[in-house]
This record gives sequence, C-alpha cells and structure tokens, in this order.
Amino acid sequence: MISFLRNKVQIFLNKGHERSLKLKRNIIYSFLIKGLSVLISFLLVRLTINYINPVQYGVWLTISVLVAWMNTFDIGLSNGLRNKMAHALALNQKQDIAKYVSTTYALLCLISLTIFLVFYCIGSFFNWNQLLNINSAISYDIWPVVIITLGAFCIQFALQPINSILIATHQPFKSSLILLLGQSLTFIVIYLLTLTTSGNLITLVIVASGSPVIVYLLTNIYLFSTDLKEYAPKFKFIDKAIIKSLLKVGGAFFFIQMGALILYETDNIVIARTLGPLEVTTFNIAYKYFSILIVIFSIIITPYWSAFTDAYAKKDMEWIRGSVNKMRKFWIFLSILALGLYFIAGFFYKIWIGRAITVPSLLSFSIAIYVIVQTWQVIHAYVLNGVGKLRMQLIILIVTGVINIPLSVFLIKQVGVAGTVIANIIVMIIMDIFFTYQCRLIIEQKAKGIWDK
Repeated sequence: MISFLRNKVQIFLNKGHERSLKLKRNIIYSFLIKGLSVLISFLLVRLTINYINPVQYGVWLTISVLVAWMNTFDIGLSNGLRNKMAHALALNQKQDIAKYVSTTYALLCLISLTIFLVFYCIGSFFNWNQLLNINSAISYDIWPVVIITLGAFCIQFALQPINSILIATHQPFKSSLILLLGQSLTFIVIYLLTLTTSGNLITLVIVASGSPVIVYLLTNIYLFSTDLKEYAPKFKFIDKAIIKSLLKVGGAFFFIQMGALILYETDNIVIARTLGPLEVTTFNIAYKYFSILIVIFSIIITPYWSAFTDAYAKKDMEWIRGSVNKMRKFWIFLSILALGLYFIAGFFYKIWIGRAITVPSLLSFSIAIYVIVQTWQVIHAYVLNGVGKLRMQLIILIVTGVINIPLSVFLIKQVGVAGTVIANIIVMIIMDIFFTYQCRLIIEQKAKGIWDK
C-alpha cells in the first residue's frame, strides 16, 4: 500500500509539462510552509490580545493598515519587476535582469526615504488619537507608535523586491518562508515579553514591526550571496535608461494597487471611524478565521502569475485555458468549504478567543460569501496580470474603489460591522463579471480594443 502511494506521488510530481511540474512542487512546499504560518498567526492573535487588550489590539491593526497603504508608493515597481523578469527568463533574455533588479532596488530606496521624511514632517501636525477615534482607548499620544511602524515599514519596503524575484524565478515557496520566519520571530519575542513584562503597545509595535525587517535584511544578504548571486543589485548595474521601461509596466500596476487598496484595505479605517477600535478587533477575528481559505487559495494560485507570463510569451494558450479550468474546479471545492466553516464558526471562536470577543453571525456569513466571490476574482486577475492586460482591470478597480467607501459607511450604519463586508461583496461581484469576460476573450484570442490592453 505504501509502495503504491509512493508511486502515485512520484508520478504526480514528475508527469506533465515542465511549467506544471514547477507549479506542483511550489504548491507542495508552500502548503507545508503556509500551514505553519497560519498556525503561528492564529496563536499570535490570542497571544497579542492577552499581552495588551482587545481595544489596543484594534488600534495597532488600524495603524499598521494605515502605514501599509504606503506600499502603493512603489508605483508598481515590484510587480513590474516580476513580469519583466518572468518574460525575460521565458525567452532566455537574461542579460538585462541584473539591471532591472538593481534599478528597482535603487528606486525603492529613494522612494522609501522620501516617504518617511514627508510623512514625518506632515504627520507631526496631526492629532492621531483624534484622527483614529481612539481618545478614550489610549491615554497617551500614539504618534511615536505611528513613527516606529512607519520607519520599520519603509526599510521593509526597500527590501521586499526579493519576493517578486523569487516568484519570477518560480520559487514562490521561498517568499512564503520569509513570511513564516518573520512571524516566528515575532511570536517568540512577544511570548517572552508576556513572561517578563506587562503589556505595552509601543513595545509590541517595535517587536511586530522590527522582526520582519530583520528577516528581510538577512534573507536579501543570504540569497544575493548564493542562489541569486547573478542577479544581485549593484551600483554599476543601475541604469537610468530602463527606468521608463519599468515604469511603463509598473505604472499600470500602481493604479491597480491604488484601486485594490481602497477596495481591500479601508475596512479597518472605516470601522474605526464609525464604530471604534474594538469593532476593528471583532472584524479582524472573523476575517482571520476565514482567511485560512484565502491562504490555501493563495498557495495554489501564486505560482500561476509568472507561469501565465511564461505561457503567454510562448503563445501557449491551451495551457492557460487548462490551468484556468483547474482553478475554477478548485474554487467550487473552496466555496463549499467556506460555507462549512461558517456553520462551525461560533464553536471555533469560543475555543480560539474565549469570551473576550463576540463575533456576530451575520459578520461570519458575510465574510464566507466574500471569500467565495474574491477567490473567483483572483483567478482571473492573475491571468490578466500575468499576460499584462491591465487597462480594463484598472478602470473597474478605480470605479468600484470609489463606490466602496460610501457604500461601506451606509451599510455599517444599517447592519453594523458586517456592512463593510457586504459592500465589498457587491463591488467584487461587479469585478467578477468584467474580469471573467475579458479572460474568456483573451484565451480565445478574440480580445480587441480595450479588452486587449
């Protein structure tokens, strides 16, 4: 029996197109890594809430999301680098890759320094306690918390192209490993803090923001000294002439990131402003629970972006068609799983969080539906991103992003915290319709006009 299963596994891992074999191996490695990552992230939520309290945890989440917005200021360079590298590798045009890598790192270092200085000068004039509606939750000025978070983010911002390089070279599992190491370090240090100190928001922020930075720095040094040595960034490879080429691809991704930012990352801010930081914690507890499915799906779909780029460069439309059909079948299974998780959600919350937080049933159900419509959207967005057809995606994201915030505020006032999720579902369905139609046109090679841009 064991021999039979071993043979089946070997056939699965060694049979098929070379592109598909890389995908299978990355998915298996990523499942192992992401499984540990999910476990640590769940343990970290309860550990962190116990270290401070639910209200301060909501404050931390709101600040971290606010600072993470600045990730869009990479003007799409990381995603542009990913596509440029994947395309060059597909056509065996490696001579310019070191230039793309070095120039991207140089630009992001310059941008991160500018972001920090500008934000520091402007942000010091604001009352952040009042701005985030936390005057009653925190008795001291949270500006130092914001600055610490921003400083750590800016350093990480300049180091994160390593993720795009790993994905472009068909090693996304290593990108997942970086995340796991950052989470593990954070968990270990916070656990030690719970044993030796009393809860302190600033200490938490230093640890939670600084741990990923340390991991990213060491990872960049290690990988560019070993496996990625031929692509290592160097001053002599910085080339002003290719900035325009990077920005042409990255510019479209930048505006898509802006639209996605408004669509995905405003929930915490809107909830904090309308209902207060405690409800931010409630929302994130429910979202973290259902994010198990998003993590599983991301493990499967992440390697496909660069694989779609490779296939499109080689005009292998049949492979793209077959891969999309496989993803759609997996989506059906995931949708059933989402509904199953909803029915056991209340039981899971009690075991995980205890009675510290009460999650409304409507919020859990809304997030289950949101996961279903979002994962369908991601399948088709990855095809469009991989083949570089971004114009329609850009338009739809901007339009739905503008609609989302006022719709969220209106629905929150009607049904509570679940309103922001219902708003996301509505705009996501609109996106699903357009993206699905465009993918069909591209795969059938019938796309014309704006559908082919």
